[in-house]
Amino acid sequence: MSKQPTKGPGKPFRPFSRPGKPFKGRGGRVLREPAPDYESGTVLLYGWHTVSEALRNGGRRIRTLLATENAAKRLDEEGIAHSAEIVPVREIDRRLAATPDALHQGLFAEADPLDAPDIEDMPAEGVLLLLDQITDPHNVGAIVRSAAAFGVKAIVTTNRHSPEATGVLAKSASGGLEHVPFVTVQNLSRAMNELKDRGFQIIGLDSEGEADLDAVKLREPVALVLGAEGKGLRQLTRETCDALARIDMPGAIKSLNVSNAAALALYAVTTRLGLRR
Repeated sequence: MSKQPTKGPGKPFRPFSRPGKPFKGRGGRVLREPAPDYESGTVLLYGWHTVSEALRNGGRRIRTLLATENAAKRLDEEGIAHSAEIVPVREIDRRLAATPDALHQGLFAEADPLDAPDIEDMPAEGVLLLLDQITDPHNVGAIVRSAAAFGVKAIVTTNRHSPEATGVLAKSASGGLEHVPFVTVQNLSRAMNELKDRGFQIIGLDSEGEADLDAVKLREPVALVLGAEGKGLRQLTRETCDALARIDMPGAIKSLNVSNAAALALYAVTTRLGLRR
């Protein structure tokens, strides 16, 4: 079995790259073509569900659409209007060179961000999700997917300490970004107080909450607040909530990944409020 090449005593050699620069190996040999530099504000979408839902969304402006022959044929068969440029797989791979192992399924798009309402313009109805510094795009994307499935009116997150609605997050959301507005605010606790003034019940999900979520008296409209993995809700966020609720588990493991907790909480809340009919 061949040994992994090393750079220095006992240190594995890894190809290096920078945005707009090629991946290089020993002696400067180019191993992979570089990904292009994208201008600020460009949303990158890839994968069947992500791109096909964007194409169905009349409010999403697509700047560039690349598709393999098979993917374009599938779009035609599904009756999804498009003006895709037909390219080989390697061209889409090149566009996603900065996202290793991206499962693009032959579809790639560059798009404009979607318009999002200001928090004071959102209707006081249904369920909102508030994210308190959840930074993992896979988790946020999975939360967006669940939010779309349960008819959440909007997701509120902060300008800082949150991932952008593009790339990995969009792929993990599996088309959910086209159905749930993303509202960004500077200060989450201030936004929570604004929602309270408009009649929202604010419930923070916390493993140390004083009551099980099933026992909390609910009313519509309601906003569920989720904290980051490990850290949970910040102190000021906790203090601003109307109630802190936990999700009791019957098994040996008493905590859930934040995206799983979001899905379970949405199921419980929408069922009790009669919003799943």
